[in-house]
Amino acid sequence: MPRHDGRKSGELRQIKIKRKFISSAEDSVLFEMGSTRVLCTATVEDTVPSFLRGTGRGWITAEYSMLPRSSPRRIPRESIRGRVKGRTQEIQRLIGRSIRAGVDLEKIGERTIIVDCDVLEADGGTRTASVSGGFMVVASALRRLGIAADALDSFVAAVSVGIVGGKVILDLDYEEDSTAEVDMNIVMNERGELIEIQGTAEDGTFTEEDLTRMLRAARRGIGGIVKEQKKGLRWK
Repeated sequence: MPRHDGRKSGELRQIKIKRKFISSAEDSVLFEMGSTRVLCTATVEDTVPSFLRGTGRGWITAEYSMLPRSSPRRIPRESIRGRVKGRTQEIQRLIGRSIRAGVDLEKIGERTIIVDCDVLEADGGTRTASVSGGFMVVASALRRLGIAADALDSFVAAVSVGIVGGKVILDLDYEEDSTAEVDMNIVMNERGELIEIQGTAEDGTFTEEDLTRMLRAARRGIGGIVKEQKKGLRWK
């Protein structure tokens, strides 16, 4: 049975990529999956955190935020509240370590690449879209630095997968996510190797067989996202 938006169970939402969305940033991408839109930018700084100084090793870190009207109900700015919420911190760390998994930090020198992911519109899968778009701007930054051939190990992307109505579905939007029995975010590289799995049974439990089916669906989906990443970057 088709999903509420007409997609098949293993079908991704339409992906749209607009590069150089912000002219003042070294690299920027507006990454869209369906109605979820995330603006990702990369900033390269010739410095590293104190624990890496003198090692010759670089670093990649990320910041994530949702604009106040990225959702139907206004989200107060965290800067006004005076603190970053735990959810935001967790997503930032996910983005950073996911991207680092695809880069040889020994090859970028003592530089830091800061990835900013700002959600313009949220319709499910904002963290996975941030990983996929964020990796694109890092790959582009490495290419501009002339070190992509050495420093880039593999492309990295992420996607959500879950069980809704007893059926495994790929790339959940907000409506599906809010009613899912199982909700999972999966990060892989282009070789299909796992980087991170975040999964929760929202209603009851799920089996090892269910997990295997979700991983297979995610692997196919991530393969499709990587193709779009490379197409958007004109990567050979």
